[in-house]
Amino acid sequence: MANRVGDRAKQGIWTRIKRLAMTDVSALMRGLNASDLEALERLLIEADFGVSTAVELTEALEGEVRAGRLKTEPDLRRELATRLAAMLESPGDPGVIARAPEGPTVILVVGVNGVGKTTSVAKLGRRLTREGRRVLLAAADTYRAGAIAQLQEWAARLQLDCVAGAPGGDPAAVAFDAIGAASSRGADTVIIDTAGRLHTQEGLMEELGKVVRVIGRKLPGAPHETLLVLDGTVGQNAVQQGRLFGRAVTPTGLIVTKLDGSARGGAVAALRRELGLPIRFLGLGEQPDDLIPFDAQQFAENLVV
Repeated sequence: MANRVGDRAKQGIWTRIKRLAMTDVSALMRGLNASDLEALERLLIEADFGVSTAVELTEALEGEVRAGRLKTEPDLRRELATRLAAMLESPGDPGVIARAPEGPTVILVVGVNGVGKTTSVAKLGRRLTREGRRVLLAAADTYRAGAIAQLQEWAARLQLDCVAGAPGGDPAAVAFDAIGAASSRGADTVIIDTAGRLHTQEGLMEELGKVVRVIGRKLPGAPHETLLVLDGTVGQNAVQQGRLFGRAVTPTGLIVTKLDGSARGGAVAALRRELGLPIRFLGLGEQPDDLIPFDAQQFAENLVV
């Protein structure tokens, strides 16, 4: 993960901190002054950490410097990475997907159009297949014919079963049929792609709620995972999306995408803090294997470079 996130995400936070906030080690020796702190906060906000996260980190570092516990540049860099990792950590293993006690495991994947949701469904299917699961994909984004075709193409490419409805059909009916098909075909995992119209459009959240209710009636206890896909490059807008989706479904974690070319990886910290949801996977590109379990410590260390 180190090379993939470090090389491909190109997140050079520390270089900019040194340039903008602390031009030499003497800044540490005298203690950070008001202009140092203002510059540091501004840089973190510009890197999409969000105001509250930026202020918390800056105040914590200032306190450590003034207490004399951080005396060198490596000290400060290490402390920033440690505090970031603590913010990003969550209980459990992010890469472990739940298994239903009986019947197929149902994974619901939600998010707005354009965040890489359908591609994430396919990548997750690939990952779980490699873990030995028998996966069936469900193309329940019936409002967008392109999404159905896209998932069917991915399914063919990855040699996975796929259940799809007609464009404009009932998404809940597709989810219902997919669970039945999984049982009859011997699949143990169903991954459902859902409608992703913009969250401001009327009816999307109600439709998602209906899908969840229908799934639960078909298979009590389902969905066993609800993964919310968010674009890591859109900053606070992703936080707002997460809050709105949280009103319609109960996410069990986040997939953060489009981190392959972004210098604004602070959004991951903002999402973890503001939404209170574990980061489960990162999407680092467009290839089938470009979905990796989230490692908080490694991500923090690569971010502070």
